[in-house]
Amino acid sequence: MEREFKIKGLMMDPINQSPIVILQGVEKNTLLPIWVGIFEANAIALQIERIEPARPMTHDLLKNVLFQLNANVDKIVVTDLQDNTFFAVIHIHMNGDHITIDSRPSDAIALALRTDAPIYVTEEVINSSTNISLEKEHLEEEDIKKWLENLRPEDLGKYKM
Repeated sequence: MEREFKIKGLMMDPINQSPIVILQGVEKNTLLPIWVGIFEANAIALQIERIEPARPMTHDLLKNVLFQLNANVDKIVVTDLQDNTFFAVIHIHMNGDHITIDSRPSDAIALALRTDAPIYVTEEVINSSTNISLEKEHLEEEDIKKWLENLRPEDLGKYKM
């Protein structure tokens, strides 16, 4: 089973200065942090802020190629967590065919933002990762900030550079 998530924001890990994408569940109000690379974080941030680069970046290029091939990104799914590394797939519909492509979650998220595709996370990933349920914990923004600041990469999965 998959649950839909949106991007709550980006932050820097205060310990190792790595970027973290914070996903927030649409229905159950769960926060799921995923460490990402600096270039992918920049691509995500530019799209969140609706900043158009002078020339297409890698994720813009991929979006343009898909458009020219009459392909649509149906959704992206964070599918697995192994040895502190998240995995994802991009679901594409093209010429009546359904194609899934292996991806790093950061690249899949950057593409999803550019194509307005929904972001999903499997229950298995949610259950095996360190996440927080906002409804269950009754947390305020400051409590969430403290929780995020105290996370360690080995607690929930770190993007391998």
